[in-house]
This record gives sequence, structure tokens and C-alpha cells, in this order.
Amino acid sequence: MNLHLTNKQRRILSSQQKVKADFILRNAQVADVFNLQWRQADIVVSAGYIVAIDSNSQYEAEHEEDAAGRYVIPGLIDGHIHIESSMLTPSEFSRILLPHGITTVITDPHEIANVSGAKGIQYMLDDAKNAVMDIHVMLPSSVPSTAFENAGAVLEAEDLAPFLTHPDVLGLAEVMDFPAVLEGNEKMLAKIEQTESIKRIVDGHGAGLSAQQIRGYRAAGIQTDHECVTAEEARNRVQQGMYVLIREGSAAKNLRALLPAVTPTNAHRFLFCTDDKHLDELMHEGSINYDIALAIKEGMEPLQAIQLATLNAATCYQLQHKGALAEGFLADFILLEDIQTCKPQAVWKNGEKVAKNGHMLQQKEGETHIPTTILQSVNIPALTAADLTIPFNKGTKANIIDIQPNQLMTSKRVADVTVENGVFVSSVKDDLLKLAVIERHHQLGNIGLGITHGFGLQKGAVATTVAHDSHNALVLGTNDADMLLAVEALQNMQGGYVVVADGEILSALPLPIAGLMTDQPAPIAEKQLNELHEALLQLNPDLDFHLFLTLSFISLPVIPDIKLTDTGLFDVVNFQHIAVEVE
Repeated sequence: MNLHLTNKQRRILSSQQKVKADFILRNAQVADVFNLQWRQADIVVSAGYIVAIDSNSQYEAEHEEDAAGRYVIPGLIDGHIHIESSMLTPSEFSRILLPHGITTVITDPHEIANVSGAKGIQYMLDDAKNAVMDIHVMLPSSVPSTAFENAGAVLEAEDLAPFLTHPDVLGLAEVMDFPAVLEGNEKMLAKIEQTESIKRIVDGHGAGLSAQQIRGYRAAGIQTDHECVTAEEARNRVQQGMYVLIREGSAAKNLRALLPAVTPTNAHRFLFCTDDKHLDELMHEGSINYDIALAIKEGMEPLQAIQLATLNAATCYQLQHKGALAEGFLADFILLEDIQTCKPQAVWKNGEKVAKNGHMLQQKEGETHIPTTILQSVNIPALTAADLTIPFNKGTKANIIDIQPNQLMTSKRVADVTVENGVFVSSVKDDLLKLAVIERHHQLGNIGLGITHGFGLQKGAVATTVAHDSHNALVLGTNDADMLLAVEALQNMQGGYVVVADGEILSALPLPIAGLMTDQPAPIAEKQLNELHEALLQLNPDLDFHLFLTLSFISLPVIPDIKLTDTGLFDVVNFQHIAVEVE
């Protein structure tokens, strides 16, 4: 072969059988996601692209393998995920998901952006270069998510503009400040309009929004929503011209509820996403492969489920050479052990086999420099029990945050609480526990205090710096002494998770990268996470949900009904602060 040929020339000539292809996967049941059919054929690859789906075995290649009649599907695409929620860096995240067949993700780094601003976005883009999978970025639209909390940074349109020319940036991420959109706020519209000016996509975040409010989102140019929790909501979004991302994460599991909205006629407007999923589940279940298997189990035709996970996602995010097994597409594909479970036997990225039988075939290459400001992001002042006091002046009735296990939404109710000497005291018996959100970025001294129901701690306290979206320090406990110890531990290890009981630290998982991600390999982080879960069982022996993941969303003031930020208790329905004590 002429070594001076360009890649495009090699692809053209090998497609015409004038030069040998690089690789052929023979005797495959090839998924045709355009026509929803299976084709018995060879997949012919040259210079990283598919140059032929050959039903007649006419091609030759330098290397080949036999699929032995097994199913082969396109590489899977996650339409929306926050990599930080995996607690791994982008390059390490890539290594745990590629063996599950996820070859492309679209990520919104608004978690690290809320802590470290533009430097955080740049770090994610830089480390993504060391990933084997393709990591595309949507620029955070809402840093902070609202004006009712304090994040580590504020990002306006002019701060985002330099990133829009980056080849891995696809558009503007989930617009979650719905009052700003519906009021025509100039700063928010500037972010949307500069994204539209270069024909990039704008993602939505329509949690709890009515059909009328969604009209306002559409008028603003917002094109997607991943926050649907009912089939009716999903149908409405599609009727109004949106793409619906069916979410199945660790906390928010919406796939079963939304599948009835998907029909053969409208399926092209649906795709899968993860949003937030914990490390242990990602390692053992994967993400989009899990969604396909669950959709098939719930009755969806397998090729339809595969189409949602591949072609639909690529079309939505304008990834022209991804999402299908056809001539001219990137050679990202998966050899499946079984179509029902969507378990990969082997995974190819750009025509090279990168994973086999659940394991990566390559060693990790390259380390990304992490700025000191990102590694030293936790600045919690020394606290005393007085800082955690919730005074009651007129009675014992309080506004309570009722959690919904494994859900992002909460509900508000009024209940009598235990008050001694004019202050609230946590009640293990009634499962009414104290919660505090402590500003940790600029030493402003803000501490939001509230009362929760549903976590079921019998003793001790838990704390974390993973607290969506501003990621202030969050501590929940049955007594002040353990809560103070847990917060001190967060400061000492520069963020992470900690479990405390009876004046002792039972377990901790340090997350020194912006207080959100570990600098350790995934197997070590998983071991630490398992130890953390074991420690949680000492505080609540009957725990049957993701406590830390549920806890981490209790401070997000854009998802109904009631949340707690560093500025106090917040009524999301009426979008205003409220007092803990009810007069």
C-alpha cells in the first residue's frame, strides 16, 4: 500500500477494493438502525471509518476476526451525564464505561464549574484528551443555578464564549434557571443567543414545568429536556418539538415511567441519558447498555432500543459520523454476547479493539495537570454548636423537607418537632434530623439550616461536599457533636464523603479534585465507596436507597418542592425563601 496516501484516500480506495482494508469483522448480525433490520454481513474498516457493510464477503483486510453470527451494534452514546458524579476524572471514567460499550458521552461539567469556574471546564476538556472514548462537552448555562445560593464561581456569556470554538464543545448545557428564561433575563438570553449564533444546540431542564412554561422554553430556543418523570410530560415535550432524554441514573430512574410515551411514530425524538450515576453502579451495570436491556425487558423492540441509544443521540447532538453501522460512519461498534442483556464481548473504537470481556485492553496513558486552586477548593471556617442552632420562638411547628428516596424531588410539609430551651433537637424516633449547608468557597460565613424526614439515621452524622449544584458543604446528623466532627473531616481532606458516629470517623472517601472527584483509580475508589456504604449501615441498618446521592440533591433549588441552600430554606414552587419555624 502507498504509505503516502491520506486517510481519506485510503478510505476511498479500500471502499473500491483497490487497496486492502485495515480490519474486517466477518459474519456479523449487523444492526441497521436506519431501517430497524438485522443484516448478515462483514464490517469493513479503513482509517478508523466503516467503508463497507459487505454481505458478499468480497473484501480483504490486513487483519480480521470472526463474529460467528453474533449481534453487532453501534457504539452507545450517553446524551447527558455529569462525569463528576461518577467521582472519577474524565480519563478514568472512560476506562470503566468503554468495556460496557459506551463509546461517546455528552457531558455537562457544571459541577466542577460551580466550584472552579472556567478553570474547571478547561481541566475537564484537557483530561478528556487522555480518554479513549469521545467526550463532548456542553457548556454550563447556570453557574450558579440560581441567585439564591453561593457557588464558587459565576459564569456569564463572555466567560463561556472562548470555549465555543473548542472542537469538543457541542453547545449550551441544561438551562435550569427557568425564571430567568421565562422572564426574558438578558444575561441568560445572551448565553442562548451566542450558542445559537454558531448553530449549536441548547439543552433544557424542565423539572416540574407546565406545558405553558415549556412554550416559553421553546420560544427561547431550548431543544431538549431530560427531566420528564411522566409519559404525559414526555408526550408534551415531543409535541412541542423537543427531544426527550430518557433518564436512568442512580437517584432519578425514569425509564419505566416514560417508555409508554415512545411509539414507532415518535421514537426518533427520544434518546437515553444517565445524568448522575454512582461509581459502583457504573462499574457493574454500565449506563446506556443497561438502559437498552431494561427497555427490552419492558417490551421495547430491541432494534428500537438500540436506535434510541445510538442514531437518535447522534442526530440530536449533530454528531454526523456516529450512531450507525454504515459506510462513512466511525468504526465504533460492539460485539454482543446476548442481545437481551446488551452485554458486550468486545468493543471497538475508531476501528481498534479497546475492550474485551469487560476489561480494557490498553494501559492508561497521560496525566493531566490539576491547578492548585482546584485541589484546594474547600474553605470551611471552624464551627461551633452555636452555628448549628435552629431557634424556635413561638411554638414547635416547622417546615420539613420530606425526601423521596432515590429521587431528586422533595416535598414540603408542616409538622411538630422537638424543641428544648427554644432550639430544635433532632429526633431519631420521629426521623426528624438536622441539616446544614455551609458555604465553602469564599468564607462568606453562610450556613443554611433545616429539618429533614426520611433518611432514617439512628445515630451519628454524614457530610459531603457533593451538594448539587453549588457544592457547598452539606451535613446531616442526629447530634451537633458528630456533625461538627464530620464537617472538620471534610475540611481536612479537601472534600469528599464522611460517616461519623459517637465521636469517631467510621469511613471517609476523599475527593480532592474540586471536592468532587478522586485522584485514585476506579478500583480503589470503588473499595472506598463500598466501605462508606458499610459504615452507613451502622447509622441506618435498614438503609435500602442511595443515601448520599439523595442527600446531594437536597440543596438544588431548581427541583421542587423544597430545598436548603447556604442562604436558607427555599420554596422551589414559589421560588422564595421561607423560615424553618412556622408561625
